[in-house]
Amino acid sequence: MTYDAADDLADFGEEREIGYALLSDPGSKYIDALGVRNERFPKGHGAHGVAHPGILFVDARGVVRLKRAHENYRTRPPFDELLEAARALVATE
Repeated sequence: MTYDAADDLADFGEEREIGYALLSDPGSKYIDALGVRNERFPKGHGAHGVAHPGILFVDARGVVRLKRAHENYRTRPPFDELLEAARALVATE
């Protein structure tokens, strides 16, 4: 999810052959609701409203069950950690 326009995301996804949905959040309403806004960029800055990179697990009811957001876009959680967390969520249902 990003604050970029839907048309820009569609072009980006097509250009890079991305096989998953890219979500547009103009105004960063959902970015703020999820608590993942990068506050480093003040109002008026070109990156104001950008989210920290992360991963969300959303259940079939649309409830966010797990959130991993990182301040540094180069830092990602290890895949094994995410898989273990997803399995734990499934086991609790």
